[in-house]
Amino acid sequence: MAPGAGERIDEAADRWIPRAEVLSLLGVKTQTLYAYVSRGRITARPDPSDPRRSLYAASDVARLKGTSGGEVAGQVLPFEPAVKGEAVVQSSVSLATDGRIYYRGRDAAEWAQSATVEETARLLWGCGDHNPFAGLGVRVDGAGGASPRARLFSALSRRAEEDPPSQGRDAASLQRDAATALNEVIDAMSGPGPRLFFHQRLARGWKMLERDSVHLRRALVLAADHDLNPAVLATRAAASGGASPAGAAMAGLVALSGSPMAQTLKAAIAYVVEARRDPAGAARRHMDSTGGVPGFGSESFPHGDPRAEALLALVDLPADLLAILREGEAASGSRAGFAVALAVLARRLDLPRDGALDVLLVGRLTGLMAHALDQITDGSLIRARLRYVGPRPGAE
Repeated sequence: MAPGAGERIDEAADRWIPRAEVLSLLGVKTQTLYAYVSRGRITARPDPSDPRRSLYAASDVARLKGTSGGEVAGQVLPFEPAVKGEAVVQSSVSLATDGRIYYRGRDAAEWAQSATVEETARLLWGCGDHNPFAGLGVRVDGAGGASPRARLFSALSRRAEEDPPSQGRDAASLQRDAATALNEVIDAMSGPGPRLFFHQRLARGWKMLERDSVHLRRALVLAADHDLNPAVLATRAAASGGASPAGAAMAGLVALSGSPMAQTLKAAIAYVVEARRDPAGAARRHMDSTGGVPGFGSESFPHGDPRAEALLALVDLPADLLAILREGEAASGSRAGFAVALAVLARRLDLPRDGALDVLLVGRLTGLMAHALDQITDGSLIRARLRYVGPRPGAE
């Protein structure tokens, strides 16, 4: 091999380059780069000089351009070949890579240290300088329901029925619809009152100490989004069919409420209640009976969920709750995931028994609205196909 060729390959293998350079080299848009990263075709890592930005492996970029591997030089395929049951979705909302989650390029764990739900919505919704929450007031005919979760769904379904379809509408009006729906959901859950920040209004509704509302704020922001899942797919499918942001998010929230994530959170809530009486005994029982401890470990984040770490880092936990985390990690050999961190925080804040699930749902609503808006305004097709495999017509 000529020395020059080998040197070029070695140089690429050791280089990490910024996003702008990758986009220029490949001739693709940012959404396509995110798709490459999420499918493992390009490796990304945080920029040591600015963790809010990412760097990308030059060797992977070179391979995609055709300097190595089998692809034609200069040719970039926007999608991996489809496999059975796969729907291909383009998104600019969030990215999970290298053990971190990024909200439109910003590290979610760092963002959550100071950002409000409203600021997170504006970021994820791509609002720029436009503030769709400005001037929103209290709706006189509040949505009813026996529990905060029932009122959440009631308020959201009402907006889904009232709001016009999304086709042909500009981004600002759609963002205003999303903000109005989120505002009414918060009021329905917490009760009408002063126009405080959303987390403060929820904290008031749950009769939390004012100084503890910062922890609720952080939880709501961290719960906003996490990669592709059935809730996101349901939201985007509804949005692509013309549903309003509220209607599309309603579809996603229904999917989320029965999802494995919700079931894991419910199991973690029950485990925390059980383990407060006997943390070591509860952990051992679960390991013996199921081979795991609810909420500990994560396939997405084998080295620790950054949301759990960010959620618990600044919380002054009492000894019994610290023991639950310590014993669960010792018994399972895995770090605490977001579900058990959320369940522990809910107990620390004296929320209702299923309050952690309410926090997840209302927090994720912000992200689902983002996916609805992204789908409506971006216009990228959801590449899914239904293949009939049932009986042929006339067959008995």
